[in-house]
Amino acid sequence: MNLLRDEALAAAFDHAARRYDTLVAANPGYHAHLRRSVRRLGLPGQGAGLRVLDLGCGTGASTAALRSALPAADITAVDASAGMLERAVAKPWSAGVTFVHAPAEALTPAGVTGPYDAVFAAYLFRNLSDPDTVLKTVRTLLTPQGRLGVHEYTLSGRRTDRAVWTLVCRGIVQPTATVLGDGKLYRHLWRSVVHFDTADRFAERLHGAGFDHVRTLPLPGWQTGIAHTFVARHGATATKAKR
Repeated sequence: MNLLRDEALAAAFDHAARRYDTLVAANPGYHAHLRRSVRRLGLPGQGAGLRVLDLGCGTGASTAALRSALPAADITAVDASAGMLERAVAKPWSAGVTFVHAPAEALTPAGVTGPYDAVFAAYLFRNLSDPDTVLKTVRTLLTPQGRLGVHEYTLSGRRTDRAVWTLVCRGIVQPTATVLGDGKLYRHLWRSVVHFDTADRFAERLHGAGFDHVRTLPLPGWQTGIAHTFVARHGATATKAKR
Protein backbone atom coordinates (compact mmCIF):
# COMPACT_ATOMS: atom_id res chain seq x y z
CA MET A 1 0.00 0.00 0.00
CA ASN A 2 3.01 2.29 0.53
CA LEU A 3 1.25 4.29 3.24
CA LEU A 4 3.12 6.71 5.49
CA ARG A 5 2.96 5.76 9.16
CA ASP A 6 3.80 7.19 12.55
CA GLU A 7 7.06 9.19 12.53
CA ALA A 8 7.22 9.39 8.72
CA LEU A 9 3.67 10.67 8.55
CA ALA A 10 4.22 13.21 11.34
CA ALA A 11 7.32 14.45 9.50
CA ALA A 12 5.35 14.81 6.26
CA PHE A 13 2.72 16.87 8.08
CA ASP A 14 5.48 18.97 9.65
CA HIS A 15 6.78 19.75 6.17
CA ALA A 16 3.31 20.59 4.83
CA ALA A 17 2.18 22.68 7.79
CA ARG A 18 2.91 26.12 6.30
CA ARG A 19 0.78 25.41 3.22
CA TYR A 20 -1.85 23.17 4.77
CA ASP A 21 -4.46 25.84 5.51
CA THR A 22 -4.15 27.21 1.97
CA LEU A 23 -4.77 23.81 0.42
CA VAL A 24 -7.74 22.85 2.59
CA ALA A 25 -9.33 26.27 2.05
CA ALA A 26 -9.63 25.32 -1.62
CA ASN A 27 -11.83 22.35 -0.64
CA PRO A 28 -15.47 23.50 -0.96
CA GLY A 29 -17.26 23.06 2.35
CA TYR A 30 -14.19 21.96 4.35
CA HIS A 31 -14.80 24.19 7.37
CA ALA A 32 -18.60 24.05 7.11
CA HIS A 33 -18.46 20.25 7.14
CA LEU A 34 -16.36 20.26 10.31
CA ARG A 35 -18.87 22.56 11.99
CA ARG A 36 -21.71 20.28 10.86
CA SER A 37 -19.98 17.23 12.36
CA VAL A 38 -19.45 19.07 15.66
CA ARG A 39 -23.14 20.01 15.79
CA ARG A 40 -24.04 16.37 15.24
CA LEU A 41 -22.46 15.54 18.60
CA GLY A 42 -25.53 17.18 20.12
CA LEU A 43 -23.73 18.70 23.08
CA PRO A 44 -25.89 21.03 25.17
CA GLY A 45 -25.87 24.81 25.19
CA GLN A 46 -22.56 26.59 24.81
CA GLY A 47 -20.61 23.81 26.50
CA ALA A 48 -20.31 25.36 29.97
CA GLY A 49 -18.75 22.83 32.33
CA LEU A 50 -17.86 20.40 29.53
CA ARG A 51 -14.41 18.97 28.79
CA VAL A 52 -13.80 18.15 25.14
CA LEU A 53 -10.82 16.42 23.53
CA ASP A 54 -9.93 17.37 19.95
CA LEU A 55 -7.84 14.41 18.83
CA GLY A 56 -5.67 15.05 15.79
CA CYS A 57 -6.31 18.79 15.69
CA GLY A 58 -3.82 19.59 12.90
CA THR A 59 -3.57 23.34 12.33
CA GLY A 60 -6.68 23.93 14.44
CA ALA A 61 -9.57 23.77 11.95
CA SER A 62 -11.39 21.17 14.04
CA THR A 63 -10.56 23.14 17.20
CA ALA A 64 -12.13 26.24 15.66
CA ALA A 65 -15.26 24.25 14.77
CA LEU A 66 -15.53 23.03 18.35
CA ARG A 67 -14.91 26.49 19.79
CA SER A 68 -17.54 28.02 17.49
CA ALA A 69 -20.21 25.58 18.69
CA LEU A 70 -19.04 25.37 22.32
CA PRO A 71 -17.59 28.75 23.32
CA ALA A 72 -17.74 27.93 27.05
CA ALA A 73 -16.22 24.43 26.95
CA ASP A 74 -12.70 23.49 28.00
CA ILE A 75 -11.01 22.08 24.88
CA THR A 76 -7.80 20.07 24.83
CA ALA A 77 -6.41 19.84 21.28
CA VAL A 78 -3.79 17.18 20.54
CA ASP A 79 -1.65 16.41 17.49
CA ALA A 80 1.41 14.29 16.70
CA SER A 81 2.88 16.81 14.24
CA ALA A 82 4.89 19.57 15.90
CA GLY A 83 4.71 21.65 12.72
CA MET A 84 0.93 21.46 12.47
CA LEU A 85 0.54 22.17 16.17
CA GLU A 86 2.81 25.21 15.93
CA ARG A 87 0.48 26.67 13.28
CA ALA A 88 -2.54 25.94 15.47
CA VAL A 89 -1.07 27.52 18.60
CA ALA A 90 -0.17 30.70 16.68
CA LYS A 91 -3.83 31.42 15.93
CA PRO A 92 -5.94 33.58 18.25
CA TRP A 93 -7.91 31.54 20.78
CA SER A 94 -10.20 32.43 23.63
CA ALA A 95 -9.52 31.14 27.12
CA GLY A 96 -10.11 27.46 27.71
CA VAL A 97 -8.23 26.03 24.72
CA THR A 98 -5.07 24.02 25.46
CA PHE A 99 -2.73 22.39 22.93
CA VAL A 100 -0.69 19.24 23.57
CA HIS A 101 1.96 17.65 21.35
CA ALA A 102 1.36 13.90 21.45
CA PRO A 103 0.48 10.99 19.17
CA ALA A 104 -2.96 9.49 19.56
CA GLU A 105 -1.29 6.25 20.65
CA ALA A 106 0.44 7.88 23.65
CA LEU A 107 -2.00 10.27 25.27
CA THR A 108 -1.56 9.35 28.92
CA PRO A 109 2.25 9.86 28.98
CA ALA A 110 1.62 13.35 27.57
CA GLY A 111 -0.76 14.16 30.42
CA VAL A 112 -3.98 13.80 28.39
CA THR A 113 -6.34 12.19 30.89
CA GLY A 114 -10.10 12.03 31.22
CA PRO A 115 -12.81 12.07 31.89
CA TYR A 116 -13.98 13.99 28.83
CA ASP A 117 -17.60 14.65 27.99
CA ALA A 118 -16.81 14.33 24.28
CA VAL A 119 -13.98 13.40 21.95
CA PHE A 120 -13.87 14.72 18.40
CA ALA A 121 -11.47 13.33 15.80
CA ALA A 122 -11.26 14.70 12.25
CA TYR A 123 -9.29 12.95 9.50
CA LEU A 124 -7.41 10.88 12.06
CA PHE A 125 -8.26 7.19 12.21
CA ARG A 126 -7.30 6.21 8.65
CA ASN A 127 -3.81 7.54 9.41
CA LEU A 128 -3.26 5.32 12.47
CA SER A 129 -1.36 2.05 12.50
CA ASP A 130 -3.74 0.62 15.11
CA PRO A 131 -7.09 2.43 15.07
CA ASP A 132 -8.79 -0.19 17.24
CA THR A 133 -6.42 0.33 20.15
CA VAL A 134 -6.82 4.10 19.92
CA LEU A 135 -10.63 3.77 19.86
CA LYS A 136 -10.52 1.63 22.99
CA THR A 137 -8.28 4.19 24.67
CA VAL A 138 -10.66 6.98 23.68
CA ARG A 139 -13.53 5.09 25.27
CA THR A 140 -11.65 4.92 28.58
CA LEU A 141 -11.19 8.70 28.48
CA LEU A 142 -14.93 9.38 28.17
CA THR A 143 -17.50 9.81 30.91
CA PRO A 144 -20.06 6.96 31.12
CA GLN A 145 -22.39 8.85 28.76
CA GLY A 146 -19.61 10.58 26.85
CA ARG A 147 -19.89 11.10 23.11
CA LEU A 148 -17.49 10.41 20.29
CA GLY A 149 -17.62 12.28 17.00
CA VAL A 150 -15.48 11.13 14.07
CA HIS A 151 -15.27 13.19 10.88
CA GLU A 152 -13.54 11.06 8.28
CA TYR A 153 -13.04 10.13 4.66
CA THR A 154 -14.75 6.72 4.55
CA LEU A 155 -16.05 5.62 1.16
CA SER A 156 -19.56 4.28 0.84
CA GLY A 157 -18.37 1.23 -1.09
CA ARG A 158 -19.84 2.37 -4.42
CA ARG A 159 -17.48 2.40 -7.37
CA THR A 160 -18.62 5.87 -8.39
CA ASP A 161 -17.56 7.36 -5.04
CA ARG A 162 -14.10 5.83 -5.29
CA ALA A 163 -13.86 7.12 -8.87
CA VAL A 164 -14.79 10.67 -7.80
CA TRP A 165 -12.27 10.56 -4.96
CA THR A 166 -9.53 9.39 -7.32
CA LEU A 167 -10.42 12.01 -9.93
CA VAL A 168 -10.29 14.86 -7.38
CA CYS A 169 -7.00 13.65 -5.87
CA ARG A 170 -5.16 12.91 -9.09
CA GLY A 171 -6.62 15.74 -11.12
CA ILE A 172 -6.53 18.58 -8.57
CA VAL A 173 -5.06 17.85 -5.15
CA GLN A 174 -1.91 15.91 -6.00
CA PRO A 175 -0.70 18.16 -8.85
CA THR A 176 -1.18 21.26 -6.68
CA ALA A 177 0.53 19.67 -3.68
CA THR A 178 3.43 18.45 -5.83
CA VAL A 179 4.08 21.99 -7.05
CA LEU A 180 4.18 23.12 -3.42
CA GLY A 181 6.59 20.34 -2.49
CA ASP A 182 4.13 18.14 -0.58
CA GLY A 183 3.25 15.55 -3.20
CA LYS A 184 4.30 12.62 -0.99
CA LEU A 185 1.81 13.52 1.73
CA TYR A 186 -1.10 13.96 -0.65
CA ARG A 187 -0.35 10.72 -2.48
CA HIS A 188 -0.65 9.17 0.96
CA LEU A 189 -3.97 10.99 1.37
CA TRP A 190 -5.44 9.20 -1.68
CA ARG A 191 -4.11 5.79 -0.65
CA SER A 192 -5.14 6.15 2.99
CA VAL A 193 -8.77 6.60 1.96
CA VAL A 194 -9.06 3.86 -0.66
CA HIS A 195 -7.36 1.34 1.64
CA PHE A 196 -9.27 2.30 4.80
CA ASP A 197 -12.69 1.14 6.00
CA THR A 198 -15.90 1.73 4.17
CA ALA A 199 -18.42 3.69 6.23
CA ASP A 200 -20.22 0.50 7.27
CA ARG A 201 -16.97 -1.17 8.28
CA PHE A 202 -15.92 1.78 10.42
CA ALA A 203 -19.29 1.73 12.20
CA GLU A 204 -18.65 -1.94 12.98
CA ARG A 205 -15.20 -0.98 14.27
CA LEU A 206 -16.82 1.49 16.68
CA HIS A 207 -19.10 -1.22 18.02
CA GLY A 208 -16.13 -3.55 18.40
CA ALA A 209 -14.38 -0.93 20.54
CA GLY A 210 -17.34 -0.82 22.94
CA PHE A 211 -19.34 2.14 21.65
CA ASP A 212 -23.10 2.12 21.21
CA HIS A 213 -25.76 4.40 19.70
CA VAL A 214 -23.58 4.48 16.59
CA ARG A 215 -24.86 6.64 13.75
CA THR A 216 -23.33 7.08 10.29
CA LEU A 217 -24.24 10.40 8.70
CA PRO A 218 -23.23 11.51 5.18
CA LEU A 219 -21.75 14.90 4.44
CA PRO A 220 -23.20 17.02 1.62
CA GLY A 221 -21.77 18.30 -1.64
CA TRP A 222 -19.11 16.55 -3.70
CA GLN A 223 -18.08 14.53 -0.63
CA THR A 224 -21.40 12.67 -0.39
CA GLY A 225 -20.47 9.00 -0.30
CA ILE A 226 -16.84 9.93 0.37
CA ALA A 227 -16.84 11.57 3.81
CA HIS A 228 -19.07 10.83 6.81
CA THR A 229 -19.71 11.87 10.38
CA PHE A 230 -19.84 9.06 12.91
CA VAL A 231 -21.47 9.75 16.26
CA ALA A 232 -21.36 7.23 19.09
CA ARG A 233 -21.52 6.99 22.86
CA HIS A 234 -19.49 5.25 25.52
CA GLY A 235 -21.52 2.10 26.03
CA ALA A 236 -21.48 -1.13 27.99
CA THR A 237 -23.16 -3.07 25.20
CA ALA A 238 -23.13 -2.84 21.43
CA THR A 239 -26.21 -2.06 19.40
CA LYS A 240 -26.92 -2.25 15.70
CA ALA A 241 -25.46 0.66 13.72
CA LYS A 242 -28.00 3.16 12.42
CA ARG A 243 -27.92 5.12 9.20
